[in-house]
Amino acid sequence: MQTIIGKVPKKPGIYFFKDKKNQIIYIGKAKLLRNRVRSYFASTHLKDAKTQVLVKNIADIDYLVVRSEAEALLTEANLIKQHKPRYNVYLKDDKTFPYIRITKEDYPKVEIIRMKNLQKDKHTYFGPYTDIKYLRNIMKSINSIFPETNHSLTHLKIAEIPNKDVYLSIIDKIILFLKGRSNEVRDKIEHEMNKASSNLQYEEAAKYRDKLKSINSFILNEKKVTHDFMDRDIVCVSSKGVDGVGMLIRIRNGHLVGKSRFNMKINNESDISGNTEIFIKQHYSSTMDFPKEILIATNINKKDEIEMWLSSLKNSTLRIINPRRGEKKELVNMCKKNADLYLQELIAQKKILRESVSKKVENLKKDLSMNVLPSKIEAFDISHISGKFQVGGMVTFKDGIPYKNGYRKFKIKHDFENNDFLSISEVISRRYSRLKHENKVFPDLILVDGGKGQLSAAKKSLVDLGLDFIPIISLAKKLEEVYIPESKNPLSIRKTSPGLFLLRQIRDEVHRFSIKYHRSLRSQNLLKSKILGIKGVGEKRLETLIKKYKTLSKIKSKSPLKISQETNISICICAKIVQELKS
Repeated sequence: MQTIIGKVPKKPGIYFFKDKKNQIIYIGKAKLLRNRVRSYFASTHLKDAKTQVLVKNIADIDYLVVRSEAEALLTEANLIKQHKPRYNVYLKDDKTFPYIRITKEDYPKVEIIRMKNLQKDKHTYFGPYTDIKYLRNIMKSINSIFPETNHSLTHLKIAEIPNKDVYLSIIDKIILFLKGRSNEVRDKIEHEMNKASSNLQYEEAAKYRDKLKSINSFILNEKKVTHDFMDRDIVCVSSKGVDGVGMLIRIRNGHLVGKSRFNMKINNESDISGNTEIFIKQHYSSTMDFPKEILIATNINKKDEIEMWLSSLKNSTLRIINPRRGEKKELVNMCKKNADLYLQELIAQKKILRESVSKKVENLKKDLSMNVLPSKIEAFDISHISGKFQVGGMVTFKDGIPYKNGYRKFKIKHDFENNDFLSISEVISRRYSRLKHENKVFPDLILVDGGKGQLSAAKKSLVDLGLDFIPIISLAKKLEEVYIPESKNPLSIRKTSPGLFLLRQIRDEVHRFSIKYHRSLRSQNLLKSKILGIKGVGEKRLETLIKKYKTLSKIKSKSPLKISQETNISICICAKIVQELKS
């Protein structure tokens, strides 16, 4: 290990710890990479049990050199979200979040979009919003106050689109509104109403009057929570065991304009400072909505460094404060109370889910008359289109919950088109011959998507491998009938059985997974046939495009400049690619 450490440079960057399977188990950043990595293997560094376990599992070290500490902070946060290493704390929500986007064009659109990781581009973004009800109220207010921007609400009967300068002034007001400066917007609208009235433009004045009424209604419902008009975010983290909740309350122009909560995976619940620091780094790497101050409930170790990073992202000074008394302390207490309440709710929900899932697994054991609880279930499905691009998919459920690390894809090797029986036989044989060879643990139950024919083919493969002791069943789509190898007739299981519901859930998941893989292969083949005919595009560049974008639609949605920046392919060739795909 010392030889590997010696090769790590003394430069700022990101380090990756990997296990024996070459999987990333921890990602960190450092001002001096070699010094930081070496410190893990010094006895003085082994402060807690979790760090000792981490070090014992390190089999290899990799690194990425960056230009500055600020760049290292952003890169670290993004890589943790992407890889979700076992020993890192990270925001667990892998779903997309809604943002309000104001597009950069002659007549900008104000729209809601969903994104997983926000990337800076020419558009203006507000969010993310985890409170959907609040987001809808905001959009409803915008559509009411500024109907000129809402092309979808035709019932508003807008007579004509305003000229460009007028329209852009409306967009400026919407940006102020979204920044919480609704009083300024109201004053501007009131001024325009009075001006129109003075010029005897009563119809125009009436429009401004209606807008004024809408914005006054919104302002009445806003909560003024501070005596000054500072833009602030309040951040608190609550945790218990491995569960955590990051709470973010946004205050703009002195008004509470929104709150968001994020589920977190926690490694050390007592490290409140470290968990808060990680939340700040990961959240603010995915937003463009920055306050002037962030209030937190604890001191963090790298406060000055993170302040500099955030200030560089915001292009102006941003301070992080741990208030001790007064109004700011009360705001932090309010945020912490909300985080604690949401954490209690999260733990209660997980308990209910565990009990519900446990009930399903118990019922399935009874429905199938099994001797052991089917805690681990592996399910298989075959997907193709008229025998072309044949693939198999496998999903794993542990204790009734999807186990994503146990998902597998199989590209069918036989040349007989449209033969599902042979395909399922091949996939079962490949899967369990490997488990047998590697002395791995077999599942408690195998589920095949299909009827009696698919089940018989799968069972024969298990018999040939000497593994006929593994319980195997099939679930037919048409009547949701469950078959076992020992009987020609389906089992008599109540249609309302929680066990049958679990089987259907697993069957639907493996069906979705295999179809997704099939479509991916088909799309890549189409991409290959389309692009390889373009002068300047060979196998290497094709491989770069497939690895980066996966599908035709994703390439078509990009501009030639963007593709060139992301792949290092010349912009002229990228323009030809986009033109060919859109033709």
